[in-house]
Amino acid sequence: MLVHNSDVSALFRRVADLLDIRGENPFRVRAYRMAARTVDNLTQNIGDLVKNGAKITRLPGIGDDLAGKITEIVTTGKLRQLERLQRKTPGDLSEMMKIKGLGPKRVHQLYTEMDLRSLKDLETAAKQGRLRQLEGFGEKTEKQILQGLAYHARQGVRHKLKDVEQPVSALLQYLQNNPEIMSVDVAGSYRRQKATAGDIDILLTGEKAGPVMEHFTAYEDVSRVLSKGKTRSSVVLRSGLQVDVRFVPPESRGAAMLYLTGSKAHNIALRKLAVEQKLRINEYGVFKGKKRIAGRTEHDVYEALGMPFIAPELREDRGEISAAQNNCLPELIRLENIRGDLHIHTTATDGLHDLEKMAAAARKRGYEYLAVTEHSRRVKIAHGLDAHGLEKHIRRIDRLNQNSDVVLLKGIEVDILKDGTLDLPDRILEKLDLTLCAVHSHFDLPREKQTDRIIRAMKNPNVNVVAHPSGRLINKRAPYAVDMDRIIAAAARFGCMLELNAQPDRLDLTDVYCRAAKEAGVQIVISTDAHCMEDLDHMRFGIGQARRGWLRPEDVINTLPLKKLRGRVKR
Repeated sequence: MLVHNSDVSALFRRVADLLDIRGENPFRVRAYRMAARTVDNLTQNIGDLVKNGAKITRLPGIGDDLAGKITEIVTTGKLRQLERLQRKTPGDLSEMMKIKGLGPKRVHQLYTEMDLRSLKDLETAAKQGRLRQLEGFGEKTEKQILQGLAYHARQGVRHKLKDVEQPVSALLQYLQNNPEIMSVDVAGSYRRQKATAGDIDILLTGEKAGPVMEHFTAYEDVSRVLSKGKTRSSVVLRSGLQVDVRFVPPESRGAAMLYLTGSKAHNIALRKLAVEQKLRINEYGVFKGKKRIAGRTEHDVYEALGMPFIAPELREDRGEISAAQNNCLPELIRLENIRGDLHIHTTATDGLHDLEKMAAAARKRGYEYLAVTEHSRRVKIAHGLDAHGLEKHIRRIDRLNQNSDVVLLKGIEVDILKDGTLDLPDRILEKLDLTLCAVHSHFDLPREKQTDRIIRAMKNPNVNVVAHPSGRLINKRAPYAVDMDRIIAAAARFGCMLELNAQPDRLDLTDVYCRAAKEAGVQIVISTDAHCMEDLDHMRFGIGQARRGWLRPEDVINTLPLKKLRGRVKR
């Protein structure tokens, strides 16, 4: 049985949710969440590790009990503990925890006091005004829950990039092992690095399509075959991810890749341009009359239309075609341009690894510096630091820096309070190399008040960066109401930077606002918000988002060497 890391982590998170709802031991709940995160961040397939006899108890947060449960999932595809919990507790209750305003205690209350068992039950009760009868709810909470339900419904079936990476990689390897297949390419929104993918498009080339389609639909991870034809087939994997495959001859590979990558708007604009030049373009090539003049590579197709290659991340019909025609496409940022990460957490607050291990992980990635930015005291769930705790932490960083080739920058992720003041006094912030400010509470403020709140925090000369500026959690929480144009204008005015948080649940700033910030002259920080060593690898998701936002290396502060970074960070 083929088991992906995301399969194991999803089951562990579901167990954690149900244990949390039932009010079980919080340390046990945390253990499952930590284990899910550890498995999610593995670069190797957990199933392969188990089958090869690796000691998975050496992984962070994985003891004998959890190792046994991982082995059970890998060998059977199931987890008996979860099945027992679901018999005791309706399974849909964990879905309720995805709704803004609902945590485990409130979900438990809804179930035990109102017998609400599903999102549909919750919606009905909210619309009827019955939720406000419960202690601690009220009309405002009821309205917030209805808004959260509406947001949840709008998301549809969209998969985060991190969640589809491993299933896609495994499928590509399976297809590449077939000698009948000459090339295998991923296209669609996944290739364009959109924050989520509705489905996955794969392009195959070869001489004979029939055997190739047989091979594809026989893949062991396929749960359902939606369609099967001579040159195209569609399946659903066990994870619920839909995969559409298209087969073309090698001479059409470039044209088909362009067509399948999209976006639809970009393709329409190209077809219109081709018509103006008395050409015809489709998934098989570029034609002048009946003669194919391009199609083997994407470069050939763009050249036939009189322009250079356009990177997939830019193909949204947002001015990239005009820029290409005028030879002014940006030289987009790449992962190798990054010299350090400016937002990480350690065991001093809610991280899984200590300073030494995080520094070692940065060294392994070739980084020159790493900003240690623990939570401030307001984030109690993360054991945030007060001024005294931060001073002790500063001294520890100074000691480590005496013998480290990776420079640890002294920082903090300080909470922006409701009135726009900061969670820590200026006297301690003045001692830091870098201060990030962030909203972690009062997400429901009116748009103007939320915007004013953030701008007031930015006015503080000790603040260098606004972290995850919109507060969104992909597929979980909508951005809070904020005027991002005003935030960008204020950042430009005060010399403050904005973060592109590369954590795959966030990817915040969005691509559109990355470009708006760049055009306003605001520097961007691409950072991972890492809570463990493996999280540092999330930088690649931030790079994809940055490229969608037209960002060049010079637009991103942490492409600078340390000496220049220190000078640029000062306000």
